[in-house]
Amino acid sequence: MKSHMHNLVDTEWNPKKSTHVFRTDEKQIEAQGRSDYFLDSANKTHFFAEKDAMDDNGELKEMYQQKIAALNKAGHGMHIAPGPFQRYTQSAKVIDLLSELGWRDPCVPQSMYIFKQAKIGGEVTSHQDSSFLYTTPRQTCIGLWLALDDATIENGCLWLRPGSHCEQVRRQFARNPYHFGDSLEYDGKPGDGAQPQMIFRQLNGNDEVVWDGKLPDNSLDSDYRGLYDNGFIPVPCKAGDLLAFNGELDHLSLPNYSSQARHTFQLHCVEGEDVGVHWSRENWLQYPKGQSFMKLKSA
Repeated sequence: MKSHMHNLVDTEWNPKKSTHVFRTDEKQIEAQGRSDYFLDSANKTHFFAEKDAMDDNGELKEMYQQKIAALNKAGHGMHIAPGPFQRYTQSAKVIDLLSELGWRDPCVPQSMYIFKQAKIGGEVTSHQDSSFLYTTPRQTCIGLWLALDDATIENGCLWLRPGSHCEQVRRQFARNPYHFGDSLEYDGKPGDGAQPQMIFRQLNGNDEVVWDGKLPDNSLDSDYRGLYDNGFIPVPCKAGDLLAFNGELDHLSLPNYSSQARHTFQLHCVEGEDVGVHWSRENWLQYPKGQSFMKLKSA
């Protein structure tokens, strides 16, 4: 997978033509909520740089001669194209795991390659995956987080809050009707540019969680006291390990200040229409008309 990703970056990403930043902090709406490039990545492989890899003019800093070292992530339709990501997604091990965990009509709306670069790999703030992958009448998202490198506290392993998988979804990353109109459809034509494409809608959640979209206070202290005090624990793992968790789980990762990158490949699956579950028309990720999410069922 890592070799294939190097080839994709070398052949398909030209930062002089297209450089878009991905972020999860207070500027997330500005970065992703006003970007056609982000919306167009639903069924393609698009590339998103680290904010600290960019200069004041929004261009890649000269130090990144190896352009792959400037990337935050690639997504969000990597499982669609033939190759190692698709083979892994459709493998018997993945399909059998989802079945064993109780998914009866698993579909794959999203896949991502996360680079978590050495020195500049940014934090991923506290969030629940179902905020971005919302289904009705119940939440059915499951994340499959495959470590391609060893993940340590030093290079930005996941931190999660045990028990939060039983909580309600706190907020939804939703298409803004004031931008798209009541249809919420995106057809490549400009909407109301004065309004962001995406908004965060507050839902009924845990009122004690005040760090959604942020890091808990004092998270970056040398003893990580802010994380431990709020119930988070680190989850270091070895390359090849797989973490599976539902979309309500509160999780985050800290910046990577180490000299070791921490690559991962991530799948997000949901239940499909065959079991009465519906993909929200308000979600940012919508495939073109006539194209359906990949289904994962045993032959």
